Order: sequence, then structure tokens, then C-alpha cells
Amino acid sequence: MSGRTLEQWLEYQQRVHPRAMDFTLDRMLALLATLKLGKPAARVITVGGTNGKGSVSATLEAVARAAGLSVGVYTSPHLSRYTERIRIDGVEIDPATLVALFERIEVARAGTTLTYFEYGTLAALAAFADAGVELVILEVGLGGRLDAVNAIDADVAVVVSISLDHTEYLGGTLEAIGYEKAGIFRAGRPAIYGSLEMPASIASEAARLGARLERFGTDFGVEVGADGFTFERGATRLAGLPAPALAGRAQYANAATALAALDAAGLLPAPAAVAHGLAAVTLPGRYQVIQGAVEWVFDVAHNPGSAAVLAQTMAERRGTGRTLVVAGLLADKDATAVGRELARALGARDMVCAVSLEGERGRTAQALAAEWEPLLGRTLATAASVEAGCAFAAHAAERGDRVVVFGSFHTVAPALEWHRLYSSPRPA
Repeated sequence: MSGRTLEQWLEYQQRVHPRAMDFTLDRMLALLATLKLGKPAARVITVGGTNGKGSVSATLEAVARAAGLSVGVYTSPHLSRYTERIRIDGVEIDPATLVALFERIEVARAGTTLTYFEYGTLAALAAFADAGVELVILEVGLGGRLDAVNAIDADVAVVVSISLDHTEYLGGTLEAIGYEKAGIFRAGRPAIYGSLEMPASIASEAARLGARLERFGTDFGVEVGADGFTFERGATRLAGLPAPALAGRAQYANAATALAALDAAGLLPAPAAVAHGLAAVTLPGRYQVIQGAVEWVFDVAHNPGSAAVLAQTMAERRGTGRTLVVAGLLADKDATAVGRELARALGARDMVCAVSLEGERGRTAQALAAEWEPLLGRTLATAASVEAGCAFAAHAAERGDRVVVFGSFHTVAPALEWHRLYSSPRPA
């Protein structure tokens, strides 16, 4: 074949199609037929929404695996390695296996041009089919109606939440975005909505498509106690469940949404397996806490909805020390709305350092600081890179303080790598 490495394949895939974003299902459907890829497992759950997709997907995976099911998961984007996007029974796909799948797709596509995301989606579906997994969890990349994963008919479709993000592609209102997200619903099949606030377009699309809509807080929900929570959906009631392993009050709704989806798919396991799965959930970069004399927190929040959840969690988990924020936002994100949410979580002694993000979509630290200083009521430090911002915070922090790094995958990925190297034992 081509002899390309995985890195060379990924670089090549970004040049094949003339546009990075080109929303249609035509190419996916054609390649699925050519590759003879049908439904990749006996059960498929597709997870969409603006925020919370990663948490719900990770919870679905952990609970299903605790029940003994073989599970394939496709998520995006990745933090450190492309292979993070495809997992089978908790293990990232091997680079050599992924290269072989890309070579197979390349032969099959003939003259059809594919986007970067379509290559990855086809590879994931082929990997799951080859492995013979029992459950596949597909996380929508962007939108839903015309996203590549929507070429597969899900047994259960989940929309976790709706917030303003990617408005240049999905529309500038919650109703327009809800319409796009609800495009993953299917006639006669469960459609799970995971938030209390719901645009009318979710219900109208569910009705138009003939999907069976279930809403958090109405058709299923949680009762939170001192030591855990109770989940209820129709005749199903699981009491004494442990608090979700992922931090933040919003994770109760995310856990309930995952359990509702499994219940609707006929896959909800016994309470002991549910409890074991909830306790085992991990998700790098989503309020990921690294304890120490100074606590470090890493969160990919980058839009108003996710920033609101981050601010709430920061407030809930505030200690006696200061909070030092290191933040970088891409230029196409609503910095004003994110800044307003951040302001709710800051105390008078807290510090904020804005960092520059490189690339076409990058935003300078100076631009972010100029926008945030009036909103946050303080002068911001600035740093030329994520790494420099982390170094600034590490130098300024004292025992009992915490550092919160957030704003984007482009912020958190290098920050996690910086922290790994910074906290590694130094040679004597």
C-alpha cells in the first residue's frame, strides 16, 4: 500500500477534500455501501448536543463495560493522540490497525473525496465491525443532522444539551441549533434529551420524525442525596447509586441521561454493575483534577454553556486558597459570554492569565485580556503561550491555591503535557 505512517495519513486526509467542513451524508452512505459496512453492532447509541457529550459517552461506556458488554466508542476531538478517538473495550485503537483501515478506505473511495472527520468515522465503524462488539457509542462531531455519524441509524439517540456554539454552521439561535441536533432522532425509536431547558425545535423535530422523546426532569430524572442519588425512569428505579466520579453537579443529569439511554436500549444492568460503572468513569480534560500542594484543574470549556457549568463547579469546590485561572479561547468563540460566566466564580483575590493560541483560529492573549478586563473587574496577566501561562501560575501559586486551566482542547492539551513534564521528578 502507501507505506504512510499514521501521522502522514492524518496530514494527507486534511488535503483530500477541498473544504474542511462539507456537511452531507452522501459520501458516507456511498462508502458504507462500498465497504459493505452495515450496522456496526447489535445496539448503537448516538450522542449529540452542545455540551456534555463526552461525559455521557464516557458514562455509557463505563456502565456498559461494568455489565460485561463488549463496547466500541468513537469520540472527537482528541487531547493528545488521534487514537484516543476510537476505543474498543476501553483500549485505544492500535496505530498500525488504524493505518490498515485508512488504506482500506483509500482503495474503496476511488474518486470520492472525504473529509478528515469522514475518514475517522469510517475507520471507527470498520474497527467496531471487525471486532464484533455488542454496543457502539457514536459521539456526534458537529451538529447532528448532517454529521458523518448520522449515516448510521441509532437504536437510541441522545441530545445532552443545547447552547450557542458553532453558530456559523448551525445557526445563530437555540432553536436553529436544536433543529440540527435533533436530526439524529429516528422514527419509532427513543430520543433522550438530557437537560431541563429544551428548545421547542427538539420536540417538534422528534414529533415530525416520529421519535419517542423523553426529557430529563419529566420522563426520567434523579433525586440527589447526601451520599449519592436515585435514578428513575418509568418503572425503573435504582436507589443508593454513588455520586458520579466526574466532578460537578451537572454530572448527575449526565449520569441520568446515560442510564436512561441504556434503559431505553434494553441494556441497563443490575444496580451493582451500574454503581461500579459510575465509580469507574474517567474523562481527561473535563474538570480533571490533579491534587497536590497546589490543586490543578483542566477543563475544555469553550462556549457559554460549558463555561457556566465550569463556573458552577469552581464555586462548589472552592477551598480556602486563591484560584489562578489560565485561559485561552479561539477567535471564533464568544469570549464575552464565556467571560461573564467566569466572573461568577472569581473572588477578589483570584488571578487570571490570558494566553495566546496560535493558528488560523487563534486569539492573542492581549485581545482576550482586553475583552475580559471590564467583565472580570481586574487587570489580567498575559502570556505568549499556554506553557508560559502555566509557568506563570505555578510560580504565583502558594500552598492551598488552585490553578484552573480552560478554554479549549487547544489550551488543555498542551497544559496537560506541560504539567506532566513540570511535575515529573527531576534528575539529581
